[in-house]
Amino acid sequence: MTSRPPPEPPAKPGGTHVDPMLEVREHRTGARPGDAYVRIVRPFEEEFEHGDAGQLIASEQTIDSKTTFGRWFRNGRNFLFGRPISSEHEEHERLTKVKALAVFSSDNISSSAYATEEIMRILVLAGVGAIALTLPITVAIVAVLVIVAVSYRQTIRAYPNGASSYIVASDNLGTGAGLLAGGALLIDYTLTVAVSVSAGVAAITSLVPGLYPDRVLIALIIVALLTIGNLRGIRESGTIFMAPTYLYLVAIFGVIIWGLILQAGGNLGTFVPPPEWTEAQAGTATVLSIFLVLRAFSSGSAALTGVEAISDGVPAFKPPEWRNARTTLTWAAILFGALFLGISYLAAAIEVVPDPTEQQTVLSLITRQVAGDGWYLVLVQIATALVLTLAANTAFADFPRLSSFLARDGFMPRQFAFRGDRLAFTTGIAALAGMASVLLVVFDASVTALIPLYTLGVFLAFTLSQSGMVVRWWRRREPHWRGGLIINGVGAATTAVIAVVVVSTKFLSGAWIVVLLIPILMALMVAIRRHYRVVEAALKPAHTDRQDTTVLPRPIVIVPIARLDRPALGAIAFARTLSPQASAVHVTNDSATAALLREEWAQLNNGMELVVVESPYRALMGPLLRYMDALQALDPSRPVVVVLSEIVPRHWWENLLHNQSSLRLKLRLFGRRNTIVADVPYHLD
Repeated sequence: MTSRPPPEPPAKPGGTHVDPMLEVREHRTGARPGDAYVRIVRPFEEEFEHGDAGQLIASEQTIDSKTTFGRWFRNGRNFLFGRPISSEHEEHERLTKVKALAVFSSDNISSSAYATEEIMRILVLAGVGAIALTLPITVAIVAVLVIVAVSYRQTIRAYPNGASSYIVASDNLGTGAGLLAGGALLIDYTLTVAVSVSAGVAAITSLVPGLYPDRVLIALIIVALLTIGNLRGIRESGTIFMAPTYLYLVAIFGVIIWGLILQAGGNLGTFVPPPEWTEAQAGTATVLSIFLVLRAFSSGSAALTGVEAISDGVPAFKPPEWRNARTTLTWAAILFGALFLGISYLAAAIEVVPDPTEQQTVLSLITRQVAGDGWYLVLVQIATALVLTLAANTAFADFPRLSSFLARDGFMPRQFAFRGDRLAFTTGIAALAGMASVLLVVFDASVTALIPLYTLGVFLAFTLSQSGMVVRWWRRREPHWRGGLIINGVGAATTAVIAVVVVSTKFLSGAWIVVLLIPILMALMVAIRRHYRVVEAALKPAHTDRQDTTVLPRPIVIVPIARLDRPALGAIAFARTLSPQASAVHVTNDSATAALLREEWAQLNNGMELVVVESPYRALMGPLLRYMDALQALDPSRPVVVVLSEIVPRHWWENLLHNQSSLRLKLRLFGRRNTIVADVPYHLD
């Protein structure tokens, strides 16, 4: 048990000894001599518990406000985001495999709702007959999915504490590659929110076409709700988002199975598009080429976004983290592959043509053909809308965590590493919501407009992560390294080829924006790291600083006053405790007021000098700051201490009735060198 140092001696008469551990020692005497003892009382134990190592542990009461407004604010905050969670309960906030599938794989699974359509929208440019290539392209994308999933299983095993592409690339390829992967993923996660929410809104407007003009507003409301849900904490967000994910799986597998049954019985039929659709597509017809097929492949590859999310979020799983993460990744890949193949197969069998106006999704057209316009169509559309809008939760789970890794290494502002009172990375969640909202407004919440920006970032991160694993296997020669080298090597080569395809086919359509943003973001992160290093070097004490026993120069203490009232008298009294040579300064443009103040000052007779600075141009700040400059010019080695008196009203809104001169002066003095500001508040109780 750690022993405490002996208590300090009793204070001098007239003073009170304050124990830093918030304990009161009561000396008691018994009935017989020698029965004296000391009774330790801890009157604040409800607010500060005593730990084993002699430290104080702040309770939840210490963050509760004592003001009425503060309590209202805290209660409202608790209602929206939940009560604060202690750090010691972090282990209980971990995710099971069932919840983790909903949190980290909703993006990947929900991509099946629009991936087939994005392939078809490119192929239809060459005519309705070219849509027959949808299924072969889908098979190729699913093959890539298998390669990527197997590769990331290797990565999760090698990095059980977090297998983010940023971490893997930095560890094996260097800081530059790590920043490239990190920057690409930050952009990709932002686009994930915008694309997923836009696709969810498209599902809603397919069911209720009258809402189509309000799609941007609906998208922004959804982002706000997602932000609130994620600020409640990862486990609670998993509970919230679990039901829509599994409802979508059941609903879509129901459509696929029923469609296969109808086809086996010869009752599936074919889709007959409205004449205006055919006319609109005929007007934009082009030649079917390898380039067009590759472009369709790159659009459909957007479905693979989110595969890396589980590797980023390994620390959020319940123990054993890496094993549970690998199992969840396998199931996510199986479920998504089955959905994607099933939807593309039915689309080809029914001969669906995508709606050129984007008011009807391909999935809704398939469901109408298979199940009709009844209740099951409503169920599918609701489930699709929910899972697509909540698929953005994958980005809300991973963007803040990746930001915290970058902030930990000094490449992003340190606020991103801070976990709020619900154990969520508050700053990262808020930043992601803000940037995604901007994209939704700029691109009018259109999936087709956003897709060209999508995919490149994630495949770039795939390539760097798998290349990093190849280097790791080659350098360390760990057990089974040859098999790992082959698996990750194939993964790196495959994703690199797809990244090149995406850039070449989508560059003019919008991918150039991502190509431009990634190096800008990398340069910004390097600049942030450089700033932190400069600050760290400037703040680090040198050996001479620790050994220097020189007495600091005596400060110049001044008290700016407007009148001789109670707040001013309190500031003057405090200034005299700092220096017997403190002086008061009065800046005025009214000579009569200044004369009256001199008379009152003479009656005060405290031996302190009053300096009156007349300001014929009615300015307060300028003359006072120049006066301070003149004082420091006389003796540059001495710091200036400015003691300010500040009135604190009973109610916050009463601040609007005061000119806040002290506050404005503090803001002006904050960046001034060799200046210290002491604030003496006067509470109007």
